Amino acid sequence: MTTTTIALWVTAAVLLFWAVGAYNRLVRLRHALARRFAVLDQQCDARQALLQCLAEQLAALPGSEAAAPIVQAALAQCDAARAHARSRPSEAPALTSLRLAETILAEARARLAEALPADEAGLALRAELAAADNTLDFARRQFNDAVAAYNQAIAQFPTWLIAGPFGFRSAALL
Repeated sequence: MTTTTIALWVTAAVLLFWAVGAYNRLVRLRHALARRFAVLDQQCDARQALLQCLAEQLAALPGSEAAAPIVQAALAQCDAARAHARSRPSEAPALTSLRLAETILAEARARLAEALPADEAGLALRAELAAADNTLDFARRQFNDAVAAYNQAIAQFPTWLIAGPFGFRSAALL
């Protein structure tokens, strides 16, 4: 073997090992993103259950029956969007629909908050909702951090050379 042949084999081996390492890094980051979405999904489930319970309680109160169906419809829409995003946590259209459903739910929730009584029980429910929101915001920030790390890895040279052919696409923030 000539020196040129050895140099070509060494270069090919280095490139192959780099490509395998870069691919494994992208897979690891995509899995981290999916794990963060699973935590976010669990926190959304807890908040959804609390909102459903509040809507049912408000439906029984006189004068606040109108807020309950709006909240329940927004919850159903948010559940459908989460189910779609659950199967594709790194795809931008699924996360965009979830973000829009969350916006609609926030508007319905504002109506729910207005309908809550101003007594001690209403204040306790507001505090419980605030605690659920804080936990959900923390999970959302962790998910967005995982998305940012994944997107940054995809955009880096020379990793982007293998990201496209292997189907790694940028994810959307939530």
